[in-house]
Amino acid sequence: MTRTGTTQAHLRRALRREVPSTVGLLADEHDFTAMRRYRTFAFDDHTTYLRQVEALLRTLATQGGHTTVTLFDPEEYAAWCAETALDPDHPTSRSRFTAHLAATGAHVTYTGQPLSTLLPELVDTAVRHATWEYATTVLATAGDCATCGKDVGKAAFERAARLLARLLDAAGPGTHHLVCSVQAADDQLVAVLLAHGTPHPPTVEDAAAAEFTAVLAAGIALGAPGGVVLRTSDPGNRDRLHGWRLTAGNLAPLTEAEVFAAYCTDARTGEPLSPEPGVDHLAGFPLTPDPDDDWTSHH
Repeated sequence: MTRTGTTQAHLRRALRREVPSTVGLLADEHDFTAMRRYRTFAFDDHTTYLRQVEALLRTLATQGGHTTVTLFDPEEYAAWCAETALDPDHPTSRSRFTAHLAATGAHVTYTGQPLSTLLPELVDTAVRHATWEYATTVLATAGDCATCGKDVGKAAFERAARLLARLLDAAGPGTHHLVCSVQAADDQLVAVLLAHGTPHPPTVEDAAAAEFTAVLAAGIALGAPGGVVLRTSDPGNRDRLHGWRLTAGNLAPLTEAEVFAAYCTDARTGEPLSPEPGVDHLAGFPLTPDPDDDWTSHH
């Protein structure tokens, strides 16, 4: 090989390391089966498919480039192909859809983690992304208040942010794990937030705080049933569980018995569960009054 040829090959390899890659992944057997209807889809077995995907990811990693993985949804793919007038039974269409997902959907960065770690991370990221989109759509389309003329979605988000700040301020020191659950139409919206309590102020991840606030705000704007639970861990002390019910735009403290029932009942069967050792079930503590506590009279 000539020196020129060697140089050109080296330059191409260097350039390849600067081109990002995206892999669309069929996470479960149901989605995999749906793709088998396409003649150009080469795989017959989901286990073999996952093994080959993992091998591909390792190969891409050895090339030094940046690789992201996104969740490939066959139903969404079929709808997208119909909208864009592309043949769904063609590899190029699948490639273009994967690029579309990388720009608009949920994805995670591949850093060498095994598929057994990457898959749950990807599914969790996709659920969070869908929850965020649903909640923000609710807020964006809530309209104006018939009484005061204010944007209901904006007002609900501001109120939810104040509620979260007051909750974290009252929670005090320790590591706080918060879960907000809201019943919206046929969907159960759930957001999780981890905060480290320090006096001024607690530290939280901005994106997670925004997601949590948006879900709480969606519940406020819709007047939907929901609630917040808080688990505080502090070295040397037992974990503490508190709970609140979302009602009329406020977080009303649950009683100790209600918190115990919520944590010690199987949500699917209604059967009682054994209490977790080392955990105290406590009533929700009252929050400092909000300047606009009478939400229902204004919205």
